[in-house]
Parts: sequence; C-alpha cells; structure tokens
Amino acid sequence: MTGALARYTADEIMTVTAARALRGRPTCFVGIGLPSEAANLARATHSPGLVLIYESGAIGAKPGALPLSIGDGILAETADAVVSVPEIFNYWLQPGRIDTGFLGAAQIDRFANINTTVIGADYADPKVRLPGAGGAPEIAASCREVIVIVRQTPQTFVERVDFVTSVGFGDGPGSRACLGLPGAGPQKIITNLGVLEPDPRTCELVLTGVYPGVSVAQVRDRTGWDLRVTAGLAEIAAPSASELSALRALRATMPAAEVKTDL
Repeated sequence: MTGALARYTADEIMTVTAARALRGRPTCFVGIGLPSEAANLARATHSPGLVLIYESGAIGAKPGALPLSIGDGILAETADAVVSVPEIFNYWLQPGRIDTGFLGAAQIDRFANINTTVIGADYADPKVRLPGAGGAPEIAASCREVIVIVRQTPQTFVERVDFVTSVGFGDGPGSRACLGLPGAGPQKIITNLGVLEPDPRTCELVLTGVYPGVSVAQVRDRTGWDLRVTAGLAEIAAPSASELSALRALRATMPAAEVKTDL
C-alpha cells in the first residue's frame, strides 16, 4: 500500500478491525456511531449479505449513507422489513435469533461489564450523567456473542465500572449463568490500540493483538488494571487500500461535524 492510502488514523484501523470481526456473521444488531460505521463497512467489503438490524425496527437495512441515529429514515427506506420495537426485542433479540451484537461503551472493566449510565460513585449525584442503557442490556444479554468497539483510555478501561449498564461477565466465571443470560457475552473488545478477548477460564480480558507500531506498554498505560497479555501476541494487519477507500467513502456521507478523523 503506497501513497496517501498508506497513511491511516487510529480510528480507521480500529473500525477496519471491527468490520473484519463480522466476517461470517449472518446477522448483526447495530448501535449508532462506530458500531454502525464498522458494520456498514463490513457490508461494503467482505460481507455483502450481512443482515443489519437496528433497535428502531429496521431489519436488513442497506443504507447508502451512514445513519445519523437509529431513527434515521434511511434505515426504514432500505430495510427488508420494518417491525415494531417490541417485536425486535421480544421476538428477534431475546430468543437468541441474532448472532452478533455490536456495542460501544463509556466505561468497560476487566470482566467486560459496560457502563453507559453514570460516571462517579453516587448515582443520584454523578460526575457525568450519560445517555443511558437504551437496548444495550438486552443486546449484551441475548445476542449469541457481543463485540465492543471503544477508544482505550485509563478513564474508559477501569478495574470496575461505576455502574453496570450491560453485563459482560459480572464478577467472573459463572456470573452469566447465575443471572440466566443466554448469550456468550463480549468476545472481542476492539480499541484504537488493539484487541482484547476474555480468557476462557477466568473471563478476564487479556490483550490478544496490537496494531503495527503499538507496544504492550502503551496498551497497559491506558488500562486501569494489571492487563495480562496472551502468549504469541498477534500483530493485526494494517488496513488495505480497498478497506480504507470503502471506509472513507462511507465517512464522506456524514456531515463534517460527525466525523472524527483521529484521537
């Protein structure tokens, strides 16, 4: 890869890596923002048959531009079907009919629990009140697996989230079964530095891959717990020219204020 396309941002390699994670997944429950960007990139490149499902009721949406919200008309206009929100949750999501849930996070902890509710120990008087749960708790509970895409900072990757909005692995092994959660939980946490995955024995997130030029020390510096590293740590491939072209074409459909080009 040469020329201008050889230069990519941290956000671009993160989004490309997230899109690659959807290869072979038939259906995906998509959130707005980076999850939607990655899912639509997957459709535009290696997985044209990927069925995108949005909380607003759009099934099989094929937007030609990145949607601004789950209520963006482009989702309904391009969908195979539009159903009610209760049907999306009661018929499609809760019985485990959706393969992959794609979520973001304001905080995530060592057991992949997600917080999008409040920052601070006092729920009634938090430092920051966040948008809240939306459909994320149900997605985290019921999709066959979950992928999380989030920028990595010590404030985001914490030992324990201030509030559990969406359960990952609770307090560790056995927590999901104890709570009666049918899905497998978060299987990949994709960041602007690399990829973390749960240890199958302890359920604790471990570093399994880094991007070119990123060191383990850099990742640990942005993690709020003593991060373990898997044996045989992989270097994740840089975006190809075709992946970058497709991603930039998608981003060009967004208003300039909506597009973040780097950290």
